[in-house]
Amino acid sequence: MKRAGILNRHLAGALAELGHGDGVLVCDAGMPIPAGPRVVDLAFRAGVPSFAEVLDGLLDELVVEAGTAAHEVRSANPSAAGLLESRVPSLGFVTHEELKALSASARLVVRTGEARPYANVLLRCGVFF
Repeated sequence: MKRAGILNRHLAGALAELGHGDGVLVCDAGMPIPAGPRVVDLAFRAGVPSFAEVLDGLLDELVVEAGTAAHEVRSANPSAAGLLESRVPSLGFVTHEELKALSASARLVVRTGEARPYANVLLRCGVFF
């Protein structure tokens, strides 16, 4: 049994399969999930687990070289915007519609229970060396 880190076996296994350049969409409960990517749905109840909890857990385990979020997050959900700007390297912004289109290229989607708008980010995996 794992001692620490991500204990969800489906998520831990999916993370172990990621490589350089792969995309991971971390999304709120309302984000449309495209057909194609592997999905680990962590949503339990509205707000549980939160976007912040899941993002922090993923960033502790992954090497992330960049991220993309919807620019609408800045006005609609300032706390999520602040979290993203402080934690995600090389963060870029596109429209929410563009983010939804980009999410189809993700290798993994991690759905949270977040119930505040635009709490979504497409992470691009990097390498540790």
